[in-house]
Amino acid sequence: MSIFENIILNGRPAGGKSELIDFIKNTPLAERRERFHIGELVEIDDFVWLWDKFVEDDLWEKVGEPRLYSTAVPGGYVQHEGDKLLDMLICKFSAVVERDFMGKDGFYDDHTVFVEFARGVADGGFKRAYPLFSKEVLERSVILYIKVSYEESRRRNEARYQEALAHSILAHKLPEEALQRFSAGQDWDEVTGGRDQGTLDLHGVKVPFVTLNNEPELKDPVALNARYSKALQDLMKLHLRRHD
Repeated sequence: MSIFENIILNGRPAGGKSELIDFIKNTPLAERRERFHIGELVEIDDFVWLWDKFVEDDLWEKVGEPRLYSTAVPGGYVQHEGDKLLDMLICKFSAVVERDFMGKDGFYDDHTVFVEFARGVADGGFKRAYPLFSKEVLERSVILYIKVSYEESRRRNEARYQEALAHSILAHKLPEEALQRFSAGQDWDEVTGGRDQGTLDLHGVKVPFVTLNNEPELKDPVALNARYSKALQDLMKLHLRRHD
């Protein structure tokens, strides 16, 4: 049974990326491989890296130095406009994937890596982000975009914060200013030409993509299983076709 190597997972904040990963983690491995084409799951998310930089800003401020990347606001941080931090983090994704996973013999025989991030048009959108990945990573990657409206993203951002357990990866909430930056403007439809699935030409590599429509929100595990498996099975068909 074929499994994905790298899945670049995108969408608006609170649109359902973490929920999909959580659902798959709780699916038995044999079923996971058969229905979702995903092996042992490894997740890298630039939210963690961003948060580390913002906490470092707090420390710089404590020693009397200016903040480098962010402004502290009630409930969190908003990144400075116009800096290159998000560009650097895409390059970091490539470096980590190449160093920690692609360099290990046999790693992808039973592992799938999720590369998770959100981008708004204020930071160049996905049109700017995707070409920053190395050709080597893109050759072994597919893209899954989880699509919800901006209004739904805002609603879920608040609901997730209220409902999630204190130590769950789901228990973070973006301040309104940050949510607007990453969520209000999306260029996904522009990048894909409005297609629900197909390939994107990046560095001369045909990278398969599928758009997963994640509205209305589903709570029933059977319905979620059907929604997720349909998208990932379509994505695998495109992935296999690239090697024909």
